[in-house]
Parts: sequence; C-alpha cells; structure tokens
Amino acid sequence: MSGAPTGLNEVLQRTFSFPKRHFLSATDLNEVEVANLLDLADGFVSLNRQTSKKLDLLKGRTLMNLFFENSTRTQSSFELAGKRLGADVVNMSPRSSSISKGETLIDTAVTLNAMQPDLLVIRHSSSGAASLLSQKVGCSVINAGDGQHEHPTQALLDALSMRRAFGRIAGLKVAICGDVLHSRVARSNIALLQMLGAHVRLVGPPTLIPAAADRWNVEVFHDMRKGIAGCDVVMMLRLQLERMDGVMAPSQREYFRFFGLDREKLAHAAPGVRVMHPGPMNRGVEIDSDVADDLAVSLIQDQVEMGVAARMAVLTSLAARLDNER
Repeated sequence: MSGAPTGLNEVLQRTFSFPKRHFLSATDLNEVEVANLLDLADGFVSLNRQTSKKLDLLKGRTLMNLFFENSTRTQSSFELAGKRLGADVVNMSPRSSSISKGETLIDTAVTLNAMQPDLLVIRHSSSGAASLLSQKVGCSVINAGDGQHEHPTQALLDALSMRRAFGRIAGLKVAICGDVLHSRVARSNIALLQMLGAHVRLVGPPTLIPAAADRWNVEVFHDMRKGIAGCDVVMMLRLQLERMDGVMAPSQREYFRFFGLDREKLAHAAPGVRVMHPGPMNRGVEIDSDVADDLAVSLIQDQVEMGVAARMAVLTSLAARLDNER
C-alpha cells in the first residue's frame, strides 16, 4: 500500500483469522488467541499515534453499529476503528427507527441482513441479545455489551492497558471493585484475566456481589482496604443505579465513604499500583477526581486509547476469517 504508515508490515504479519465467526464472549478465545490479538492491537497503537492513520485493510467492508443503549466511548471507538481501517461505517439509531415502533430484534436482524453488512456491532440491554442476533444474520457479530452478561472487547482493551503498563498480566493481583452484580465488564474481565494468569479479587458490599461469585475462583472482600491490599491493579466499576431493583447500596455519600477509591484507601495497594475504570465515571461516588486524574497512577485515559486499537484488532481478524470462508 503506497504511503502506508511505518510499521504496517509488522501489523500485517501479526494479523490472523479470528477463531470463531462471532465475538460474543471472552471465552470465545483461548490464551494463545488472546495474546495474538493483544500483539496485533499493540501494532495498531503505534500506527494510531502517527500522523497518517488511514488504512485499507477493511476496504469494501461494511461495519454497522447497532446500539440500543447509549455509549459514547464504545460506539465512537468502534466507529473510529472501522474508519481507520477503511470500512464503510453505518451507525444505526434504534430510537428513531422501526424498532421504536414495535419491531422485534429478529425483525431487525432480518432487515439488516438483507443489507449485506460484513460486521455488526450490537449493544443491548438484554443478556443474550448478541447471541440471538448472531443466529439470524450472515455477517460477523461483535458483542459490545448485552445486559449483565458480557462486554468482551472492553476486557481485551483492559488487558492491553495492563500488559503495556506492567509488561505482563500473569501474576498480577487485580481487584475489581464496586457494582460487580450488574457489571458485564466485570464478568468479561474475570474470564479473560484468569485465562492470562492474573489473580482476581472482587470487592464490594454483599448486595452488589453476585451469589455465584464463590464459583468463579476469585477472592471476595466486603472491606475496601483489605480487598485492595497488595493489589497491582484496582479496577473501579460504575454504580449502576438504573439497573438496581430496590435499595442495594447506601446513599452515594456513604457508598463513597466505604467503597469509593481515594488516596487513603489506595495507599493499601501495592507500590506502583495502577487504577482503571471502564467509564463513564461517577466522580465522588466510586472514585475521587484526585486519583482518577493522576496520570502517575491512572490508566483511565490509556484505556480509551487502547479501546480503538483493540477493536481494530478484532475487526481485522474477523474480516480475515470472512476472507478465508469465502
């Protein structure tokens, strides 16, 4: 490709065919495949930092973003990833489409399938929506968050951020703190991080820790200071009040007092600790601005950057699988 950014050949050498037709769960990958995706994403990080970012790896492909829930970061990240790879990107607006008039998800799938997209990204409030859609379309489906189930590309970009910060993931102690019960990010991260050899802890009030957590091979803590003690990574989760049925947490002020991350609590973590948050953040509820904005410890902005690179890697490898199938 004439005028290609420096390092493109290295990226092309790392490209591989995705192991499955769809990316619905972190468990769709094994340890080797995750490592390959992270290597590929690493190459895209370097390319994205250059002046010339436009590639044609997905030239002629159509990427559709179908977001039934608001998500500025994830939708923008997929859109930017697709455009940088040269794909034609279409953002569907369910609230202004036939869906708002009573059309079912299956009807929508049939309609979209007739448009012959190659890659379809979906976010939906119902667990299993991405899997259902994948059974009704001929393109590759990427789960951008389904209910309280999973958000696999978030786990992938989080792993990329950790690996770049520490040079490894195996052996890291990672505390996932807050509203684990309603978090699809937590579920994908637990699966992926354990696959890569990290030790995972869950920290939060008993009402916000899933009853099944004792079967997830994780340590569970209900005391913030004890839970993050000696941890290399403290990953904070948003308190998802909109998903709570009844009172499951104290007032926001009380929640911050016991489970919000501030300097005093963070001092119990390991030296060199890094702080993460998938966003959007509730400042003063689950995390203090002083911690969130401290680039010496915070990887939050890094996570945003890694999101584009990780999703470029996923799109590229899924497209490679489609090429092989044809």
